[in-house]
Amino acid sequence: MAQHPTHPGGASRVRRRALLGTAVLAVLVALAGLTAYLTREGRSPSDTPAPLPSSPKASSSSAAPSGPHTRPRDLPVPPKTHDPITYGKAAAAALWSYDTRAYSQPELRKALRGWLTTESKYADPASVDQAVPSAVLWREMAANRQVATAKINEGHFPHAFTQALQDDPGAITQAYVYAVTVSGKQSIRWKGSATGGAESRSTTLAVQCRPNRPCALVGVMPSVAP
Repeated sequence: MAQHPTHPGGASRVRRRALLGTAVLAVLVALAGLTAYLTREGRSPSDTPAPLPSSPKASSSSAAPSGPHTRPRDLPVPPKTHDPITYGKAAAAALWSYDTRAYSQPELRKALRGWLTTESKYADPASVDQAVPSAVLWREMAANRQVATAKINEGHFPHAFTQALQDDPGAITQAYVYAVTVSGKQSIRWKGSATGGAESRSTTLAVQCRPNRPCALVGVMPSVAP
């Protein structure tokens, strides 16, 4: 998915980003390196895929990914699971997939916001919005009938997160927010292209999985945690 320019209202974004950081730092408070990427503004280039140019460009990669992937013509629906890694993989696939032929940019953004936790003090909708192409870019992509699908390779808890849980297993019981790093590939095709393009993707998500209800997305981390 394409990253679009930073939204107006920087102060509000900073507050949301701080709340997201607070939720995860309840578990990771002792990890200075992770604190830095949770509170850093912006994403590293590997987090948010850039769009392919509107003019077709030859690529040796097939546009149709193999293995489990989202069905691009459907708006993404969150799975009912209590496993944060399963949920994180599904959320990453949803964030990396779109079909400009089947729905509008506002429809996709609304659907992705539906993945967020209903606990507003933890939810970071701005980080999800950043994963959706801007309205201007979407119009350009739609003119070329651009479609993206995602193949997920793996998901795991970052090393810093698992170490923090080992050091203090009870710390997570306040917010039940887990860090999940997902890697995979985004494949894109467009009108008139015999072959599309494919790029590797990685992202770290904050996922809330309380014991009494299915998991929900908290937000997209500003950087990828190994």
